[in-house]
Amino acid sequence: LKVLSRIDSILRSPRAPPLIYQRSKGPVQNYIKENGQECGFEHLPLTIEMWADQLMALKDLHRSLRKLSLELMPWHTADPQDNRESIQVEDLQFIVDAILEEIENKEKNSQTPSLHTLSGIVSHFQKLFDVNSLNGVYPRMNEVYTKLGEMTNAMRNLHELLELDSSAPPTVVVDTVGKLCDIINKNVTEQVQQLLGTQDIHSIINKLEEHERFFPPFQALIQDLLCLLEISNLDNILPVVRSLK
Repeated sequence: LKVLSRIDSILRSPRAPPLIYQRSKGPVQNYIKENGQECGFEHLPLTIEMWADQLMALKDLHRSLRKLSLELMPWHTADPQDNRESIQVEDLQFIVDAILEEIENKEKNSQTPSLHTLSGIVSHFQKLFDVNSLNGVYPRMNEVYTKLGEMTNAMRNLHELLELDSSAPPTVVVDTVGKLCDIINKNVTEQVQQLLGTQDIHSIINKLEEHERFFPPFQALIQDLLCLLEISNLDNILPVVRSLK
């Protein structure tokens, strides 16, 4: 009776799982009441049998996890306690955590490129930038980096000078510069026309031809005067001539 009372107190404990305690329904047979209260564990043998099966399955699961662990991590030696009779859930959780950690480490390491991939990258760089040997890879990298920095600064300055958005592609920058050149050339043509006092291109050609015919004799005359008057400055020609009168 004391043993049954102790079992009943354990089953009624707040820590006991609900599965192992159920109140009896119908007439009570083949179990003992104490102090006029039902013990309430007539179904307990079935529950204990189920637990026994689960404990056996727990050993099988532990054995399977150890095999999986050795496949994934062969450098981990078998634990001498693996053959013990009592297997706990914490043991299984420890193996699962170790496997998960190993998988996470492999995923991190897989991000590091292989030697074959790195060799392919170097070969592609050599083809793109016409590098014949591995010794020339680093100098060409530095050269490309320097040129890229210069081009980037130049494009940034052009964007600011042309008042373009920083996202404007190089083609837009080139087109804008071309338009500015057209405008400048047009203004220069107009200024030349105003300077020569003509609006006709043929008149401009005639003016230039007249200049070519007049200027050489005039230059020769001036040179002769400078030599004759023994002076070196054009501004002194008139004063010297007046003094000779």
